[in-house]
Amino acid sequence: MRLLYSLIWGLSLPFALCRLWWRGRKEPGYRQHIAERLSFFPRYTGTATIWVHAVSAGETRAAEPLIRALLTTYPQHHLVLTHMTATGRETGGKLFADVQDRLHQSYLPYDINWMMRRFLRHFSPQLCVLIETEVWPNLIAQCQVHQVPVTLVNARLSEKSLHKAQRMASLILPAAHAISAVAAQSTPDAERLTALGIAHPLITGNIKFDVTPPASMKERGIALRRSLGARPVVLCASTRDGEEELILDAFLEKIPMLENAPLLMITPRHPQRFDQVAQMIEERGISYIRRSALDHDIVTSVSNSVQVVLGDSMGEMYMYYAMSDVAFVGGSLVPLGGHNLIEACAMGKPVLTGLHTFNFSEITDQAIAAQAALRVDGARSMLREALALLDDESQRQQMGDSAYAFFLQHQGATSRTMDVLKPFIH
Repeated sequence: MRLLYSLIWGLSLPFALCRLWWRGRKEPGYRQHIAERLSFFPRYTGTATIWVHAVSAGETRAAEPLIRALLTTYPQHHLVLTHMTATGRETGGKLFADVQDRLHQSYLPYDINWMMRRFLRHFSPQLCVLIETEVWPNLIAQCQVHQVPVTLVNARLSEKSLHKAQRMASLILPAAHAISAVAAQSTPDAERLTALGIAHPLITGNIKFDVTPPASMKERGIALRRSLGARPVVLCASTRDGEEELILDAFLEKIPMLENAPLLMITPRHPQRFDQVAQMIEERGISYIRRSALDHDIVTSVSNSVQVVLGDSMGEMYMYYAMSDVAFVGGSLVPLGGHNLIEACAMGKPVLTGLHTFNFSEITDQAIAAQAALRVDGARSMLREALALLDDESQRQQMGDSAYAFFLQHQGATSRTMDVLKPFIH
């Protein structure tokens, strides 16, 4: 099966490169460093290398506490941080600008045997650390050949992903069996990973709880809020395809007729959809402004006639949460599994989430049980609950306090994950 998988990868390589160029129309980062994706790299002089793979922006941000702990605990080591997406690489560049002398960023080559061999020979890592869900058959097979231990940390596996992996058992199971250690986010994740064939996954928690929200983001959020005037703000964060239409239609039904109507802020998950969502807003005749139209220092005042702010920026999610009164976490109104609500809790905001949270089921259920979050069954009920919270300052404050307490209660995963990695680093 892996031979067939490798053959398909080889045949699809020209199409993969064309797709990179196509995506580069809107995200120029995809047209940069293409040689790295083919396993051709600039000279690397680091020694005693630890390799961390964080595929996209979300995984890169989640890995920040672990990466900083590795650099602090092992001062003689260098770290190679690989990505697959342009936003992941850009996020890593911003997060780790202060440690560029010890951290080298690169795109991960395509999962083709000869490319992975070149990568491993070039960087000679002592250890491979995969973040969350990345299990690549040829990557793991070549690590075995080169005697590089593979660990999977902050690991999560939804029921849907488990069924998909089980359908490809002859390809995925050998890779799963070859992983040296797994640190799972939660008990359900550990159980599903065990069902996939991974022996004895440890439950260490989610290292994203250990991320410290930048103080500058809170300050910028306060400044942004000031520019928006006295209106309350409902944030719809990390929305996905199929959600914005539902939210905007529900907004038109409920909000414009209200006195002192709240401002709606929508921040799409993926930057390539910013213009698409802007078009949806325009088609509905809704008055809006883009975040990018505001001055960098956030001194522009927003007219009272503006009904929606489109958050068309990356790396400012903590700022968006800081300036909101109520936060809905997207990806959950449609069956996409949702996104984690840790950032909203870290900023002490009452959280709303939809029915579809299978990617983060345990954390979401725990947040609801802790009265930090409420589950809604659609866009209309989401806005109804948001308006109810805006009208009830006591409940809104209580939920926000519970959210922040929930965030603090779940910290410590980084230390437990470091204990898992320690036997493999020398």
